[in-house]
Amino acid sequence: MTSRQLVLWRHGRTAWNVEGRAQGQTDVPLDDVGRGQAREAAARLASLAPSLVWSSDLSRASDTATELTQLNGVDLRLDGRLREIHVGARQGMTFVEARARFPSAWEAVQAGDEPPRAPGGEVEAEVGIRMAEVIRDAVSCLGPGEVGVLVSHGVSIRVGLCCFLGLPQEHWRLFSGVSNCAWVVLAELRGGWRLVDYNAGSLPQPVLSDDQLATAE
Repeated sequence: MTSRQLVLWRHGRTAWNVEGRAQGQTDVPLDDVGRGQAREAAARLASLAPSLVWSSDLSRASDTATELTQLNGVDLRLDGRLREIHVGARQGMTFVEARARFPSAWEAVQAGDEPPRAPGGEVEAEVGIRMAEVIRDAVSCLGPGEVGVLVSHGVSIRVGLCCFLGLPQEHWRLFSGVSNCAWVVLAELRGGWRLVDYNAGSLPQPVLSDDQLATAE
């Protein structure tokens, strides 16, 4: 396979994930399960021999990324653009608490609309822009056939890949959330970058199609 690939990898589990608390940019560490998830996933991703590994500077992401860099010897680069969406005043709240405090925001989410900005927070469009920017920077550093890994967060990965691929924002919510320590794979095929795997826990298989054959010519 000669196409460039980029893996967007979500961090392992935290105690706040279990409690259903909005983490946002609060620096919540991995729990024991999350550390185990990171070790297991890193062993799989290391077989791709990534040439770059960049991570959000929040510890739940950087500690996940470190499991991979310890296996393949690539230097870890921290980049604040890979942080999770800042949910402002909602940070630390459970879904029940947020519903009581911000009922209009809850109603918007239930209706399938983009959540409105919480006081002091970001909206998804802003996150998509910064994530698409760092994705473009990463792929510009990849040579032919090379693989890069960006370690980030659930909302950031979902909206970032959509923005990078140029999908209209009204379609972003068609994508489900990304599970803890699962990943998304983008590959450069004929016609540009394509989504080839989503919310995965296994390595992608070669795509035996005209798209893939064209890249090998």
